[in-house]
Amino acid sequence: MAVITNAPRGTQDVLPAQSARWQYIENTLLRTAELFGFREIRTPVFEHTELFSRSVGDTTDVVQKEMYTFLDKGKRSVTLRPEGTAGVVRAVLQNGLLGGALPLRTCYVIPCFRYEKPQAGRLREFHQFGVEMFGPKSPAADAQVIALANEIFQTLGIEGLELHINSIGCPECRAKYQQALREYFTAHLGALCETCQGRLEKNPMRILDCKSPECHAVVEGAPLVLDYICDDCREHFEGLKKRLDLLGISYSVDPKIVRGLDYYTRTVFEFVSQKIGAQGTVCGGGRYDGLVEELGGSATPALGFAMGLERLLLQMDACGCLFPEENTCDIYLAGMGEAGSLRAQQLCYELQQEGFYAECDCMERSVKAQMKYADKLGAKYAAVLGESELQSGECTVKDMRGGKSVQVSLTDFAGQIYRLLLEGAYTEVIEAGEQLQKGQE
Repeated sequence: MAVITNAPRGTQDVLPAQSARWQYIENTLLRTAELFGFREIRTPVFEHTELFSRSVGDTTDVVQKEMYTFLDKGKRSVTLRPEGTAGVVRAVLQNGLLGGALPLRTCYVIPCFRYEKPQAGRLREFHQFGVEMFGPKSPAADAQVIALANEIFQTLGIEGLELHINSIGCPECRAKYQQALREYFTAHLGALCETCQGRLEKNPMRILDCKSPECHAVVEGAPLVLDYICDDCREHFEGLKKRLDLLGISYSVDPKIVRGLDYYTRTVFEFVSQKIGAQGTVCGGGRYDGLVEELGGSATPALGFAMGLERLLLQMDACGCLFPEENTCDIYLAGMGEAGSLRAQQLCYELQQEGFYAECDCMERSVKAQMKYADKLGAKYAAVLGESELQSGECTVKDMRGGKSVQVSLTDFAGQIYRLLLEGAYTEVIEAGEQLQKGQE
């Protein structure tokens, strides 16, 4: 019988066999961010549309082409979030979080939605880890945020990423740059795509980020933003470079980086990979010093980054990064007959309450079939409970890896299983050490 429908194009299922990889990455991201003082924030998956059109920018590809926007039953326009920053700023303002001690540091793991052509590392439903910091205007904060991203990659074992940095200036100095861009692109108007022709007057910087092949050749000869930034912005950028040098974080200055969202100011950066094809930007971010005020708050410097988890997984696979082994069943309790089945379930629940991964039969299988299932589970230990075991108050617990068996009392069963697992783990460590020593010899 055919399934009535498949998953929508541009989405994917994370199956049980894959979920451990995702959990490992998510836990590592949040734990590492916590070391830098960032605490998790959770915001709605949809917001009022004006939040994104106001913050992201109505001349960006995201707003013009990619947002999932619809009217709800109250005829209000709402949008599935295409990125995380705008929703966090809204939540921070709505809940008065800027009234506390600064800097305020937040982080999140969220699903986002953009209507794009699906390809490797680019889906219509995708997942982001992001951080946002509010309060500091010093380049020390820029360096700290970049250092966090760098530390995440090192912790996950990711190699081969290149950090590219740039400054796109403040609104004052950027006005001169935009005028220079208008003059340049006006002279090449016929070579631009239709979308970029419409961007020319309102926001010519968006042309630099255009994905259309016909615009790339024109963009190559465009003026560079670093030739137009003011003394304050240049001093800030030099301060960032000084701190990155001090932290030992390698980087290259890339004057073509502008990022795809309108709220960025001054510092922008990307961690780029050469190993995952066209979608090589694994992490991107920068400053958005005017966004809090734009969305109704007091002028507050802010900055952050986001990294796509799907691209992170691609990069980890390309680098051959190791993932923790999936947790396997500690013990399987097979029941023989109704009484044995009842006792097996009772003991199984007691073990689960003590923190063990334990299973028992719920498919009404024979004992032989139950033991086959225990083997498929990769259970470390297994035991059969029947009438004789219940009468004697003892059962035989078999080591499914080594084949040895021991007699265990049904009294204080959990404590005895705990000791068996500890002994087994100790033996594995000793054997691994001996194998390592032989390999070195």
